[in-house]
Order: sequence, then structure tokens, then C-alpha cells
Amino acid sequence: MEWFIKCIKQYADFKGRARRKEYWMFTLIFWALCFLVTLSAAPIDAILETEGIIYITVMCLFILAFIVPNYAVTVRRLHDTGRSGWWLLINFIPYIGGIWLFVADLRMRKQPFGHGVLIVGADHARGDGLELWSGIADGVL
Repeated sequence: MEWFIKCIKQYADFKGRARRKEYWMFTLIFWALCFLVTLSAAPIDAILETEGIIYITVMCLFILAFIVPNYAVTVRRLHDTGRSGWWLLINFIPYIGGIWLFVADLRMRKQPFGHGVLIVGADHARGDGLELWSGIADGVL
């Protein structure tokens, strides 16, 4: 749950990186909450006989509330794999876009200075950046 709350606190932070665990825990908890909202809104809708109006409204509000942090954590995850946030647009290719991103997440590229080392101001797609480190890697610093 702490990973989910971390992503909510970084609501619209598209800079930086998100570890694999952070991304997948956010996704898992998001879909679990989506399931719980469905389980709670659908019966209310059936009892009040509103023909789906309450369910659709609740689900739309839920999705709208979480669309920005979902995109933000996905962009940060793409940064962690060495890709630009623009790769998120691949999701809009019907059928294969989501699968392509899923496979891209599994096949993480090797970072120029090792995994887990973030270079401030780096363009992760090209691997260049300033000589400022967020941590110590292999005794450098």
C-alpha cells in the first residue's frame, strides 16, 4: 500500500524514475480498487434500477481521479527502463500497443552507469547527463 500512496503523492510528477515494484504495486492496487468499486456500485445500481447510470458515473469518476497518477507512474517507469515518456503513446495503437509496452517493461535496457543510478539532468534515451549522482555507484564519487 505504501507504493500506491507514494504514487498518489507524486500525482503529476512525470520526472524521475519508478522502480518495477513501485509500478506494479500501483497497478495491482489500482485494479483491486477498481474491482471493489464495481462490486459496490453495481448492486446499488441494480437495487435502485437506474439502468447503469450510477455504475457508469462512479466508474468514470474513479477513472478520472486516477488517470493522471497512472500516466505519471508509467512515464517514470519508462524513464527507469531508459525510454522517453513519449513511449506511452504506443498504448493508443489498437491491440498491440499495450502488449508492446508490457514486453518493453520486461526487457529493461542496461543503464549506462548500472541499474539504480540516476544521473540528474540525464536524457535516458541517449544516456548523457550531468555529473551529479543521486547515489554512490561502484565507489564513484
